[in-house]
Amino acid sequence: MKLGIVIFPSKKLQDEANSYRKRYDPNYSLIPPHLTLKPSFHASEDQIEQLTVILDEISNRFEPFQIKSTKFSSFKPVNNVIYFKFEASEVLEELQKVINDNISGDMPEYAFVPHITIGQELSNDEHSDVYGSLRMNQFNYEETVDRFHLLYQLENGSWTVYETFRLGKE
Repeated sequence: MKLGIVIFPSKKLQDEANSYRKRYDPNYSLIPPHLTLKPSFHASEDQIEQLTVILDEISNRFEPFQIKSTKFSSFKPVNNVIYFKFEASEVLEELQKVINDNISGDMPEYAFVPHITIGQELSNDEHSDVYGSLRMNQFNYEETVDRFHLLYQLENGSWTVYETFRLGKE
């Protein structure tokens, strides 16, 4: 089974991201806007039960924390992805590191850059035009993260929540 671990932002931020994703992200209909903690990986049905125990233990070690995004950014020249960039946070980076250290699967291909993708698979010209206009915009999103989610991919390519893990001791 193909799995992933993400943080879903507030509805307000999801609505803002989706206003761009509808036009610029071909994966718009497959998964809601999210901040990836662990990119997709494979696990068997038997491994998932153990995985949920590990993720529950990890979630109990972290308290809710703030995330903040104030600008658009891009991964160009590596790829033509435009995203909401989140400011570095020790807690977020530690959570991502602990999850990746404790969950088997391939190590992430790229260094962790907290973000929510709003556009991808753009041509060079389209990327240049869209990013050029978006980076002029000002916005300020700050919110509390109090949970993360284990997702699985359905046969049609869409993703759905397998289990949600609340941060902090119960």
